[in-house]
Amino acid sequence: MASSNSVVSEEQFLCSICMDVFTEPVSIQCGHNFCMACIRKYWDSIELCQCPMCKNTFDKRPDLFVNAFISEMAAQFRKAVKRKAPSSPDQCPAKPGEVSCEICTEMKLKALKSCLVCLTSYCETHLEPHQRVAALRRHKLIDPVENLEDRICKTHERLLELFCRTDQMCVCVLCIKTDHKTHDMVPLEEEFGERKGKLEKTEAKVQQKIQERLEKVKEIKHSVELSKRDAEREIADSSKVFTALVRSIEKNQADLIKLIEKKQKAAEMQAEGIIKELEQEITELKRRSTELVQISHTEDHLHLVQSFPTLCTPPPTKDWSEISVHSDLCVMTLRRVVCQLEETLNKEIEKLPEIKLKRMQQYAVDVTLDPDTAQRELILSEDGKQVRYGDTQQNLPDNPKRFDPVLIVLGKEGFSSGRCYYEVTVTGKTGWSLGVARESINRKGNITLCPDSGCWAVVLTDRSKYAACAPIWTPLYLREKPQKVGVFVDYEDGQVSFYDVDARSHIYSFTGCTFTEKIYPCFNPGVNHFGKNSAPLIISSVNQTDL
Repeated sequence: MASSNSVVSEEQFLCSICMDVFTEPVSIQCGHNFCMACIRKYWDSIELCQCPMCKNTFDKRPDLFVNAFISEMAAQFRKAVKRKAPSSPDQCPAKPGEVSCEICTEMKLKALKSCLVCLTSYCETHLEPHQRVAALRRHKLIDPVENLEDRICKTHERLLELFCRTDQMCVCVLCIKTDHKTHDMVPLEEEFGERKGKLEKTEAKVQQKIQERLEKVKEIKHSVELSKRDAEREIADSSKVFTALVRSIEKNQADLIKLIEKKQKAAEMQAEGIIKELEQEITELKRRSTELVQISHTEDHLHLVQSFPTLCTPPPTKDWSEISVHSDLCVMTLRRVVCQLEETLNKEIEKLPEIKLKRMQQYAVDVTLDPDTAQRELILSEDGKQVRYGDTQQNLPDNPKRFDPVLIVLGKEGFSSGRCYYEVTVTGKTGWSLGVARESINRKGNITLCPDSGCWAVVLTDRSKYAACAPIWTPLYLREKPQKVGVFVDYEDGQVSFYDVDARSHIYSFTGCTFTEKIYPCFNPGVNHFGKNSAPLIISSVNQTDL
């Protein structure tokens, strides 16, 4: 029998059918060996009785007997393999990409530690002397790494354990006596700690950017959803209008729906493009975050320090704070289409301001009068919702915000973005002006209410004439005398519109305005005219009706 010291290989004890160590090995006439169960199963599956290896055929199926010699050798091989089996989770063969023990001669086990003094990586078994021998216990052990020779100074063949801040490079103790003699030097551990702290701050900033972009994605998706609902409402509104018309306008209805859907599709495509860019930035930031977390947790000083310049700089990103998706599927599109129809469609056109007004009411805001801006002859209610002319000046402190002598009071709340809507009751008034004014409007001395002076308003004069305070006053010819006026502002679109709430009709719109600062609701109740105009202007609650 072969001795236990004989050199044998695993292949000598493998069955060529099951590719495992022999179980009940048998030899057939041609000399090849197989597991008894394997060769029987093989012969049962074919018509000819032949050897799976050399293909020699036999007239009849041979009788099979266990080869005692091979069986004994296979048993000894199993015992030898079992003795070599890893004793702990750390004692396992090194997988591709893992650092292997440089001492193992047969099966390369996974390295547990690398020694910076010996410049060698050890498995658990071969690391034992470093844990037992006093001299070896003083060696610097780190998590397993490849290419330990890269940690040695190429000039002095000493360990890189210092960092030159002047040249931003790792050096050995002998380098400070030559090329780096007068340079700013610190221990590698100190530089490691400082850069690790900076990396953690950078990672926190990256995480913040990720969160900001996730919020932006959420915001844009919400904007798209609102835009989609607006589009659906526009389509529904157009259906209500065109259903009442004669067959000749069916083509106009289809064209309008197509236009609205095109605008909505453009808005969605714009949003998809922005979201795609944001998600690309998020992916890149997450990748950088993972790298930062991994490098922040490493104890490999050299690797962290050398990776610092690349990882500490966040990947380039856009400033998304001012980016938004805005789709104004305005009913004025429907107005332009309907206005092209014949005179018989005028009745349907008159319905459009009602639809528009209902849409505006969705942006209702709570407006309260600011007493610090009120001219001294104006009397405000305690709740800040009413203003009337008081004939005599009140003893009020002067301040830069107060109007004098023009009879104006502003709302407390200003607007610098988005859309807003509020309503003012003007019942019993023979003169008033309503609108919005920019924050920098002149508060002292006489001013002309017009866009050039920073005010966009409509007025009812003491002669019962309505007008828009455009650069050139524009007379307004209204069928009915408004009892409640709605004021709508679209800051980004540069639009200020006025509506007769009860009649559901459009009064006037300032368009193409350029707003660059806060704008405030502006109120002027007018003088009393011997008691004829003593009723107050009242900021009313908006009654939002269903669309």
